[in-house]
Amino acid sequence: IELRAKLPSMVQNLYSSKSHGNRDRSTDPDEIFKRGSTTYYYSTKLFPKNIRKEVTKLYNFVRIADNYVDSVPQDVKGFLRFKQEYYSVLSGKKSNNVIITNFVELSKQKQFKLEWVDAFLYSMEMDTKKSTYKDLEELETYLYGSAEVIGLMMNKVMGISPKANESARYLGKAMQFINFIRDIDEDLDLQRTYFPTSDLESVGLKRLTRGEARRKPTEFISFVRSQIHLYFMWQKRAELGFVFLPKNMRIAVKTASDMYLWTAQEIYKNPFIVYDAKIKPVWTKVLLNGLKNALKIYSPFKLNGIVKKVPVKAPSL
Repeated sequence: IELRAKLPSMVQNLYSSKSHGNRDRSTDPDEIFKRGSTTYYYSTKLFPKNIRKEVTKLYNFVRIADNYVDSVPQDVKGFLRFKQEYYSVLSGKKSNNVIITNFVELSKQKQFKLEWVDAFLYSMEMDTKKSTYKDLEELETYLYGSAEVIGLMMNKVMGISPKANESARYLGKAMQFINFIRDIDEDLDLQRTYFPTSDLESVGLKRLTRGEARRKPTEFISFVRSQIHLYFMWQKRAELGFVFLPKNMRIAVKTASDMYLWTAQEIYKNPFIVYDAKIKPVWTKVLLNGLKNALKIYSPFKLNGIVKKVPVKAPSL
């Protein structure tokens, strides 16, 4: 209670090795999305209605796959069945799995590259076999499949120019990297560390357990902040692509991006907070930020991002 009072825009870290990933089963698309991510769910509310429905189909497919590999214990068989059923539906066979059939219909309608989905499922399967990464190059393979291809799919859903693809990949990667940082303690429960061992060793750390972080606070703080600096670099590259987004799409994307930036900034101030709280914006913060972005984006007093000086008429005497 005391922690919640100090952190009004965050929620407590209620995840543990006993509960993480073990969500109640639901077949309601909206409910799956809402339970899966506060930031994405409420940011998506800012899309036009037709886009909102399609983003929900995309999100639910990747969320269900991720839940299989993040459950404790891992439901490897469940994931492999899910993967097999996806390829079965893709080949034209019938299925009662609405999440998969909706996604396959969406992927064909929006012309997702088959390689993107292959890469996503490959990264999810990596979570069932791999728990550490030796360097950033090795981690890049996981990041591409787990996050960058989602950005590419989102561009297809929104009908955005391929010129924005590089930025979409950076945005997906940047957001995923903040998930890694935010979920350091949670991932330890899953016996998994995404950060390259070479980066840990460079600051004198062997692992990211709470005990080692408290024994070596200077090294831990330095490490976390160095990883957030990498996020900042990717985030800047991602923002270059916002100019390709129509205004009615840009509001939702920028709002989600802003919320991840806020999360990064909160952790940067106090890296040890990852052991005490689940740093996530509450839904009101997401929607208020969306309103602010809408006002900025649709403001008649802006031109190419520069505020125009509006002449003020002198009051009549």
